[in-house]
Amino acid sequence: MSKVAESTLEQVERDHSTGISSVDLLAFFEGQEIRFGEATLRKWVQLGLLPRSVRVGRKGKHQGSKGKYPVRVVRQILRIKDLMDKDITIEDIQKQILFVRGDIDELETTLDKVFASLERNVARRSSADATASLTGLRVVKADIARARAQADDLLVRLESLEERLISEPDTGREDHVVAS
Repeated sequence: MSKVAESTLEQVERDHSTGISSVDLLAFFEGQEIRFGEATLRKWVQLGLLPRSVRVGRKGKHQGSKGKYPVRVVRQILRIKDLMDKDITIEDIQKQILFVRGDIDELETTLDKVFASLERNVARRSSADATASLTGLRVVKADIARARAQADDLLVRLESLEERLISEPDTGREDHVVAS
């Protein structure tokens, strides 16, 4: 990806695990000396290349809410900029390459919600009922952990498929084999 070390990306993901504001997002790119402005951010969101921000309430009376983007937009922006550097148009990126990105992101969010709900339910049961079968709850916890690992593997595989498609974009040309 564009000139940003993996360790830097991992750090920004840790620092903004609950989401990143547009101000912080733009500051990140400025700090990396990568041109990316507010107008481009708005345009890419409107085109569906990036997800919309989610309003997040702030603690305290009359504090209102603040828009936050999922931190994965940092990598997504870098990916789009890399594709544009390869002379792939925004329209081609939108139509042919990032066609599945939103679905993968939605799947990841849904899976996170499902696992969080399962884990809360197990925790509630184990604290609410001291006589609950500890062995049974341990088995359920282990099953949840295995399912989460499988879900993570599925997401990695889907992202890998997407990356392979990105590295070989559709040129609109079909290769036909002519039988002799």
